[in-house]
Amino acid sequence: MKLSHFQFDLPKELLAEYPAENRDESRLMVIDRKKGTIEHKMFKDVIDYFDDGDVLILNNTKVFPARLYGNKEKTGARIEVFLLRELNSEQRLWDVLVDPARKIRIGNKLYFGDDDSLVAEVIDNTTSRGRTLRFLYDGSYEEFRNKLTELGETPIPKYISRDVTPEDAERYQTIYAKEEGAVAAPTAGLHFSKNLLKKLEIKGIKFAEVTLHVGLGTFNPVEVEDLSKHKMDSEELKITQEACDIVNEAKAKKKRICTVGTTSMRAVESSVSSHNTLNPFDGWTNKFVFPPHDFTIPTCMITNFHTPKSTLLMMVSAFCGHDLMKKAYAEAIKEGYKFYSYGDAMLII
Repeated sequence: MKLSHFQFDLPKELLAEYPAENRDESRLMVIDRKKGTIEHKMFKDVIDYFDDGDVLILNNTKVFPARLYGNKEKTGARIEVFLLRELNSEQRLWDVLVDPARKIRIGNKLYFGDDDSLVAEVIDNTTSRGRTLRFLYDGSYEEFRNKLTELGETPIPKYISRDVTPEDAERYQTIYAKEEGAVAAPTAGLHFSKNLLKKLEIKGIKFAEVTLHVGLGTFNPVEVEDLSKHKMDSEELKITQEACDIVNEAKAKKKRICTVGTTSMRAVESSVSSHNTLNPFDGWTNKFVFPPHDFTIPTCMITNFHTPKSTLLMMVSAFCGHDLMKKAYAEAIKEGYKFYSYGDAMLII
């Protein structure tokens, strides 16, 4: 498969600016790979496709308010700082992206907050937009993290052209988010309401939680025609023995195993044993799933509608089958499904 196989025209108005009013009332397209059929449902209908003993694999990562705005010393220029990952908690070193990058050089200081209570010094360049910052703050580590949370805003994707609202802090977060560390939400999970999860639990569906801290690398454009040459950024991943036991028991009983989102899919496909079971994992993964790929753990997946040429679309193509995926996407555009982070969902069985 080549990059050009994943190009399609996506009308701008289909990019979702806001989430559905109720989480579980977004639209759901159901694709049956064996039959080649496409059905149109509401997300809450997803319960009809699962039975007692089936498993949903959920990514319980939690998004932190990663986008800050500061002012450059002397000039006062407004600079956006996007926190990517903490490098050293004692020295308060962080990997960040800055915008506009051309103005930010090693040695520059940035001031945050109306009272300049948080200061950062640029100590290294990492990429064209990447910098390493050392934060200077007069207080304990806990107080420093609280200050970052206070000054930061929800990192909704750049394609959303509106300002961040207080509602985004709740809606750009799954209701089962626990482990803080993501700079983007695992968006397929945004469709689950407390009510729907409870109904699934009552029906006997089990939940296996994994933690994959989503980084911006997920959204990095693929710039090589030969997909095998694309390098994914590494993301932190943890799979517990408890999650493995739930999944492997379901696999042994030939139950349906569904990954909720491309991040859950990448998590489990990163840690498959030689016996085709799920292994515990604690580290980093740069797994890139693209066609052709043999999936060993999941029998179905829930995912959103993705943008052209994205690595997420390539994973969906690998799981769904490329021709059926293209047919489904053409149908989604015709039927006005909403795309991307706050968009509608797809269940591939």
